[in-house]
Amino acid sequence: MKIYLTIIGLLYAALAIWCSVDPETTSQKVGFKLEGGSGQSEFLTVYGGLEFGLALILLLPWVKPDSIETCMLACLLVHAALVVFRTLGFFMFTGLESMTWKLAAGEWVILLSGLAIWFMRSKN
Repeated sequence: MKIYLTIIGLLYAALAIWCSVDPETTSQKVGFKLEGGSGQSEFLTVYGGLEFGLALILLLPWVKPDSIETCMLACLLVHAALVVFRTLGFFMFTGLESMTWKLAAGEWVILLSGLAIWFMRSKN
């Protein structure tokens, strides 16, 4: 689980940094327009700050080894919610760009592989 969490945590850290240093490119890829300071601040906060916070949670087992089960559960819950809401979006909206489909695929892979790891670990 620790390796899995590390990989996902580093992925989120990289995404947070990318969104923070190049918000124009990243926001366009997901269909956002950064309107004024408020839009820019919101994107930085949610796509930079929230993703970085998630990275810290997923990397926490490196400094607090007894947190691995809780961090894994947090990862599963977050990605289950992302999958549910992303799937709803597919039924509610049209004109989805390829990046949206790629993000959805990634979210499904993270959720399903995480569930497999969770259940294999609990059998041991």
